[in-house]
Amino acid sequence: MTPTSFQPGISSQEAMQLENRYGAHNYHPLPVVLSRGEGVYLWDPEGKQYFDFLSAYSAVNQGHCHPHILSALNEQAQQLTLTSRAFYNDVLGPYERYITELLGYDKVLPMNTGVEGGETALKLARKWGYSVKGIPENQAKIIFVKGNFWGRTLAAISSSTDPSSYAGFGPYMPGYEVIPYNDLPALARALADPHVAGFMVEPIQGEAGVVVPDEGYLREAYALCHAHKVLFIADEVQTGLARTGRMLCCDHEDVRPDILILGKALSGGVLPVSAVLCDDEIMLTIKPGEHGSTYGGNPLACRVAMAALEVLVDEQLADNAARLGERFRARMRALIEKRPDLLVTVRGKGLLNAVVINDSPESDTAWRICLQLAEGGLLAKPTHGNIIRFAPPLVITEAQLEEGCDIIESCLLEFPK
Repeated sequence: MTPTSFQPGISSQEAMQLENRYGAHNYHPLPVVLSRGEGVYLWDPEGKQYFDFLSAYSAVNQGHCHPHILSALNEQAQQLTLTSRAFYNDVLGPYERYITELLGYDKVLPMNTGVEGGETALKLARKWGYSVKGIPENQAKIIFVKGNFWGRTLAAISSSTDPSSYAGFGPYMPGYEVIPYNDLPALARALADPHVAGFMVEPIQGEAGVVVPDEGYLREAYALCHAHKVLFIADEVQTGLARTGRMLCCDHEDVRPDILILGKALSGGVLPVSAVLCDDEIMLTIKPGEHGSTYGGNPLACRVAMAALEVLVDEQLADNAARLGERFRARMRALIEKRPDLLVTVRGKGLLNAVVINDSPESDTAWRICLQLAEGGLLAKPTHGNIIRFAPPLVITEAQLEEGCDIIESCLLEFPK
C-alpha cells in the first residue's frame, strides 16, 4: 500500500478527522484547525481569522512567521542543517558567544525541547553536588514545589503533583522532594538537608494557572539557597525571553539563577530549541560523553535562536509586554467588576496573564468560554479546569490588544452563568 502524501487545501473537518483516525489521543484541543499565521493572527483553512492569545504556550513571543527569523531559517537551511556534535560547525560557536554575552553566563549547553533543558539542569546539579559540594554518591536531592510543570518525561512527572501527569506511569525518579510554592519557611527546612544539590522553580507557574509568588519570594529563595550551598535553578522556559516584561522573569527581583533553563521562544516557534546556561564551576563538571543530543546545537537551530533573540532585543519586546500587560489587566479588572458572578480575579506579569473563573475546576465553564471566544475570533485555552490563560505574542500593538480585549469583554458579558 502506497502512503498518501501531504495534500494541501484540506478542510477543517478533514484535518480533525485525520488526526482522530491516525494520531495518538494524548491531547484534547479546541475544535479549531489552523493553517496560516502572521504576527498576532492565525487563520483556519476556510479563511476565518483569529487573534492568538496563547502564543503556543509562549513559544511565539516574536509573533508567527517573523520575517527576520524566517530569513535566518531559510538562509541556513540551504547551507547546512545538521552535523551532530561529532564535528564542529561554524554557527554553534557564534551562537554560544551571543547568548552567553547577552544573558551574562560563562557557558551554554544547547538542547532541543524545554523538558530536555530541565533534565540537563538536573544532571548538572547532581554532578556539581557530587564533585563540588561533596554529597555522597547517589544521595543528591533536588527540591521542587507543588504545582510545578516542566514536561512529561518520567523524570519530569516524578516531581509533579498533578495526577493527570503522573498517575499510571510509576515507578518514579528518586531523589526528589516537593514543598509548597511561595513558602520560604518550607524551603528553609528542606535546604537544611546537606544532601540537597538544587532547588528548581518557575518564577511564575505557567501551567498551574499563572500563579505569581509574593514579591521578594525569588530573592529570598535565592539567598536561602546560597546560604546552604544549594544551586538555584530557574525554569524560565515559559516565563523567560521578554514574556513578563523583562528579558527574564527573575530580573524583576535582580536574581541571577545559578542554572537558567530556556526554551519555547528561543526559536520564535520555528523549531525546538532549548538552552541551559551556567558558569564554569557548574558547567565544566560534565565531561565529554556524559551528556549530549544529536540535534542539540545544530547549525539551523543556532541561526534561528540568534535571530529570535535579536528580535526580542531590537524590537524592545520586553518593554512592550510590560506596558501592554498593565493595560490588559486593567481591562480585565474592569470586566470583573461587571461580572463578579462569573469572574474571580486576573493575575500575571507582563503579557503572561490568567483569568480565574468563578466555578469549580471540575466544571466545563472555562472550556465553554474558550469555545465562545473562538467563535468571536480569539484563541485561548483553559488550564486546571477553571483558569483561562491569556498570552498574546509580544509584537501585539496597543490597538490589537484593545480589539482582543473587546472580544473577551463581549464574550464574557454575554456568557450565561
